[in-house]
Amino acid sequence: MALPQTGTLEPEGLSPRTQQRMQESTPTGPGQPRLSPQRGERRAGGAQQLRVLLTPMAVAGRRMPQKRLLGAYGGAAEGRAPGGKRLCLEPSPEPSPPPGSPAASGSDGVLDADSDGSDGGDAALDGYSQLSAYERKRLKNITENAKFFAALKLHKSAARLYQITTKRQSRVTKRDKPKKVEDETVRRRSMRLQRVEPSGIPMPEMMPAQPGAGEYPQVPAGPLPMVQEDQMENSKLMEELLTTWMRISEMKANDTEKRTPGLQRYQDSLNSMVLSEDNIKKVVKYRVCSMAIHPSESLIFVAAGDKSGQIGLWNVDCKSEAAACVFIPHSYSVSCMHFSPFNPAHLLSLSSESLRCGDVTKAVFDEIWRSEENLSSFDFLEDNASTAIVGHWDGDVAVVDRRTPGTSSELSADIGFKRTRTVHVHPVNKQYFVAAGSVDVCIYDVRYLKPKGNKPVSSLKGHTKSVASAYFSPVTGNRVVTVCADDKLRIYDTTSLSPAVTVLSTVSHNNNTGRWLTRFRAIWDPKQEDCFVVGSMARPRHIEVFQDTGKLLHTFYNLNCLASVCSINVVHPSKNVLVGGNSSGRLHVFKE
Repeated sequence: MALPQTGTLEPEGLSPRTQQRMQESTPTGPGQPRLSPQRGERRAGGAQQLRVLLTPMAVAGRRMPQKRLLGAYGGAAEGRAPGGKRLCLEPSPEPSPPPGSPAASGSDGVLDADSDGSDGGDAALDGYSQLSAYERKRLKNITENAKFFAALKLHKSAARLYQITTKRQSRVTKRDKPKKVEDETVRRRSMRLQRVEPSGIPMPEMMPAQPGAGEYPQVPAGPLPMVQEDQMENSKLMEELLTTWMRISEMKANDTEKRTPGLQRYQDSLNSMVLSEDNIKKVVKYRVCSMAIHPSESLIFVAAGDKSGQIGLWNVDCKSEAAACVFIPHSYSVSCMHFSPFNPAHLLSLSSESLRCGDVTKAVFDEIWRSEENLSSFDFLEDNASTAIVGHWDGDVAVVDRRTPGTSSELSADIGFKRTRTVHVHPVNKQYFVAAGSVDVCIYDVRYLKPKGNKPVSSLKGHTKSVASAYFSPVTGNRVVTVCADDKLRIYDTTSLSPAVTVLSTVSHNNNTGRWLTRFRAIWDPKQEDCFVVGSMARPRHIEVFQDTGKLLHTFYNLNCLASVCSINVVHPSKNVLVGGNSSGRLHVFKE
């Protein structure tokens, strides 16, 4: 327990009532000294003495030091008592009290409440004589504690631990918190976006111009036997179909002069051609890229090539299981096919790596030409189909002669194109051919072709984007129709092959087929010199027939049977038959 701190107040000339009022006015709040008179004490000479007890009030969490109230010996005070006496809460220099007085028990003349008297006069030696005994004792404790902790060397250990902790924290890298995966709303996707065919079979990846090895079965070079895709199937049915092809090829067609019927008669024949469910069949496995129709007038025999290298043959008039079979003579997309006009028993097909001739009489796919460059299209330069002009995807053209041994070309010529998509030979003047690619469409003379520096005979200008196809009209070659990605069909007048060919008419047409559809090719009807056929992106799905003036003559459609875009179409040369192929390998036959 701390000793109470006392002081004296001389009540000279004060009445007892004044003394009591003075006691009540003394502050008693937290941390303020409280004055309490001690009765029964008197000064020498019989005068009554007022003893004041100063007790600091406790403050939570803090120890308040004891304060001294100085009486008759003066000092600063918050208030002044009557008679000139002052109360002081701070130490001040005081005169030495008389010997034997109670204040002489401390070195400063006052007994400190926290002092047990053990420090004696040591404070004066330390230079802290102006401090109270409590403060001196407190400083002494702080010094001893510091010496104790210094002996334990805790500061060095703490500093060392701090350094270790700092180094470890610096090496730690904060990882980004993974973002919460929000549940995406399930959206309905069409079968095309899900890469699923209408039949439910998953669709393969879109094949580039020259796909990498392993995407489809690679076909070896050289002649290939005519063996259908699945060798386990009934070979008797295949033999029956090939026999039909051979039989109709031996029949000679009527050598009647090609005449263009009147427009009204032609429109009537178009109206008579309809599509039924019996005349729809999936002939190849994947997207149709090319088609050819046999010139026979006895029955309808169609060949279709898809993007995987398959060639499907379909006898439309046959309703049995022997109606169709599939062969794989190529490794890549079959971009162009023609039955030989001289011998329909030969089916010539072009893929990006080779040109082959399917000879049904030998039951073999013979290899005419093989190239390391990507091939795009071809056409016959002579009526006997012995020579052909072949286009390359990189812009060049080549002349191939089937009678020359080996699989090399006769000539390779740079015509200045970045890309050549189609080539087509003039029906009358066989030395001319039209080439289409990029934004260029030009007519060249094959007789003057050379490896470099070839100049066109005529240029068909006006295209602002890539051209998908360009074909001469079938009888006279006086017209050329082009399909361009700028959504235009253009018809040019090529009656006279002048350097600059004029545009006869232009038709606005949606040609943006995208990556999932084969690009449109506008083809002329062999029976009608001034009319051509082209697919359409419009709904309901249909195939359109235009006149060279740009007039729409007819639309082939069937709401129940035709629900897809027919990008590739072919027309029979003598019968009222139109065949359209879509991206799932199905063929649709409109006939009388």
